[in-house]
Amino acid sequence: MKKNLQPEDELLFLALGGSGEIGMNVNLYGCRGKWLMVDLGMSFGSNEYPGTELMFADPEFIEERVDDLLGIVLTHAHEDHIGAIPYFAADFGVPLYATPFTADLIRRKLDEAGLTREVELNVIEDDHGSFELGPFTITYIPLAHSIAEGNALLIDTPHGRVFHTGDWKLDDEPQIGSPTTENELAEIGDEGVLALVCDSTNVFNPVPSGSEGAVYRGLLEEVQRHAGKRVLVTTFASNVARLKTLGAVADHTNRRLCVAGRSLDRMIEVSKANGYLDDFPQTVDFDSAMRLPRGEIMIVATGGQGEPRAALSRIAEKNHPLDLEEGDVILFSSRQIPGNELSIGRVQNMLAERGITMVTDRQSEIHVSGHPGRPELEALYGWLRPDILVPVHGEMRHMTEQARLGEAAGIGSTIVQKNGDIVRLAPGRPEVLAQIYTGRLVLDGDIIVPADGEAVTARRRLSRDGLVIVVLDARGAVHIESMGLPLDEDHDDFIAEATEDVSAALSKLKGARRKDPEVVHEAARLAARRAAQRWSGKKPQTRIVMLDG
Repeated sequence: MKKNLQPEDELLFLALGGSGEIGMNVNLYGCRGKWLMVDLGMSFGSNEYPGTELMFADPEFIEERVDDLLGIVLTHAHEDHIGAIPYFAADFGVPLYATPFTADLIRRKLDEAGLTREVELNVIEDDHGSFELGPFTITYIPLAHSIAEGNALLIDTPHGRVFHTGDWKLDDEPQIGSPTTENELAEIGDEGVLALVCDSTNVFNPVPSGSEGAVYRGLLEEVQRHAGKRVLVTTFASNVARLKTLGAVADHTNRRLCVAGRSLDRMIEVSKANGYLDDFPQTVDFDSAMRLPRGEIMIVATGGQGEPRAALSRIAEKNHPLDLEEGDVILFSSRQIPGNELSIGRVQNMLAERGITMVTDRQSEIHVSGHPGRPELEALYGWLRPDILVPVHGEMRHMTEQARLGEAAGIGSTIVQKNGDIVRLAPGRPEVLAQIYTGRLVLDGDIIVPADGEAVTARRRLSRDGLVIVVLDARGAVHIESMGLPLDEDHDDFIAEATEDVSAALSKLKGARRKDPEVVHEAARLAARRAAQRWSGKKPQTRIVMLDG
């Protein structure tokens, strides 16, 4: 195993996030003593870490080597690729590189965080724009995705070229942008590709992800089918192609468009500023939307993942200026992200109870994924003909399946890595040289803390087991309170018995032990916890407060 983690005359790859999970994409390439970072993303908080909002890959490895970090190159503007920038980029102190649309969203994040002057942001204006950083030459390769300016990176190194896909798909009717053509990708393959570092998200999908043009036709058909009804469409705010499609559908069906959601407002503003939604129809405000005849309005709203504060949840709860009535229609023009099933179901159940019709992508072609299915992966393999396939951007099951797919397609070497694996891509056969620790950080309130730290761990235990507090006063009296134990009717009896148990445990202490704070503390803790377990079957967190004297 490699002990010196400094890249020598070799090409290394290291994922700090995004390999073994979907989200938090942070990738490093190492060569001749220097490191290049590709993407700096985040994930949203989960029930596993109660009370937290955001989750990040721990950048400790590269923070310790920040003098050798050349820069951060961003493939596209989704949060799982740029969301951590306001929290870490200033500390790294290296320049960022992005295409105009992505750079605009990054700039707004930096402005909100008051970091505009502290972070250098370089805009690569041209399609297929190139620049050099140390031993790396990076060229943007436009590919279709569910956001404007999705890009792969072609990374030239002294040891060969890497094609880092970012998030991508194939789309004959992309609506937004001009993806690199099949012939252009084949030309890159003709020039030689050492390694393809490739998105694994949809590897189990046996069919192509589908075209945005087909979604336009599906949405148009659905809206026309519900003439005379108020129609609401919920989609991902970042899907600029979908926003363009919805604007065109509204025009074609003679409906005015109303937008509900700050993230949608921001995305429309940034898209127009970068020339992507020039023909987007003029929107109407909430009051005007509610005064229009029901068949003359189409609402676009956030909240398709069941987010409790998003517009759709508030509409479902009748806690929003926009309202729906029995017979109105909601089109879910987005996929259900794994883990959001319960929150989405909660919103849909409220809507169903009110007699509102719901249509999802399972019933009609009103959404397509932004990630490649198996036929698209196989096509890219054929055009690029890489020597090595490195699956990323997926859980372990996705990445191992893509490795199998690549082997079946004739790729000579495939390597399944995970976060923390330092992979040597060249020279020689690809191999894992070492493993480093890759932890998780969470945004807890205004503070970034370890995901497995004391605060979050204690909160998880409290949510599971409850809390018992024992106060020992200066006169030797015992006072007990509890929270979160399933003892509503028996609570007073439990408190009485637990108080007796603690007093009895303390009375058994003799001599010097009776005055030893640590001994007293532990005797009280064990007695109270055993009483709680006896009464509730729980082992609650038990805290002892010893008053002076």
